Amino acid sequence: MPDLLQIGGITDAMRDRLTPHFTIHKLGDGDYPADAITHIATNGHDGVPADIMAACTNLKMVSGYGVGYDAVDTDAAVARNVIVTHTPDVLNAEVASTAVMLMLTSFRNFLADEAHARSGAWERDGNAPLSRSADNRRVGILGLGRIGQAIADKLAPFNPDIHYHTRSQKDVPYTYHDTLKGMAETVEVIICITPGGPSTNKIVNAEVMEALGPDGTLINVSRGSVVDEEAMVAALQSGKLGYAALDVFEAEPKIPDALKTMSNVVLLPHVGSGTHETRAAMGDLVVDNLIDHLKTGKVRTPVPECAHLNPA
Repeated sequence: MPDLLQIGGITDAMRDRLTPHFTIHKLGDGDYPADAITHIATNGHDGVPADIMAACTNLKMVSGYGVGYDAVDTDAAVARNVIVTHTPDVLNAEVASTAVMLMLTSFRNFLADEAHARSGAWERDGNAPLSRSADNRRVGILGLGRIGQAIADKLAPFNPDIHYHTRSQKDVPYTYHDTLKGMAETVEVIICITPGGPSTNKIVNAEVMEALGPDGTLINVSRGSVVDEEAMVAALQSGKLGYAALDVFEAEPKIPDALKTMSNVVLLPHVGSGTHETRAAMGDLVVDNLIDHLKTGKVRTPVPECAHLNPA
């Protein structure tokens, strides 16, 4: 059987489906036959380190668990005719739900109100302070791809005024901004759902956060690298930025201690797609791509950079 290198974890269900088709070698368990590896199963966080890709001289395909793939050098893969896949669409709805949950949690002061009720402070001290309404807000979406559109759809019952910033204008009924700063100056909330990588590294910088302002809310469900984390901490501490609700961080799983102490910040441990149903669908697609490629040379969901390598 062909040899597959497993980078990171896989579920029992994924292993059960892969075992009849591949000899699986787990990175970290010891030596693996690098020159025999034809397929790699990995995830968006671990990707494929450059030295491993270089060592696997007969590599044909990389199947990624997650929609993000910035930890895989797609230029190097394409140069070697290695096709890279990811798991789009199956997690769109869940990540969108997480973005909406973060917005509601931040605006309605959920964490403090829940603590007020749980601690007995309601009986002892009286009513909790008023919160902010999440209705009728000007919401800016950074990256109006498939998940960005799902976020806009899920926000519809809250009657938002949707704005967006992407590299090019789309045929959508929302307000387009050709600069991120311009959008930040206009909206009350920015939701980041743009891909990671060099082109978006720290794109949400101090200037953008200051433009969003002392009443503004920054939500990130994309990649930690998209936001200048040091600048964000400083903006929140100084009051130049009002609120943040974050599912991702620059050096996960490490979260800056300063963020943990702020009452105007909501923190999640990168669980945007973290439901049993969605993770199972993602795992199925990872395996589908591997088995399809083994049998036919064709995959279901190549990353855009590799789409031309997928047979018609």
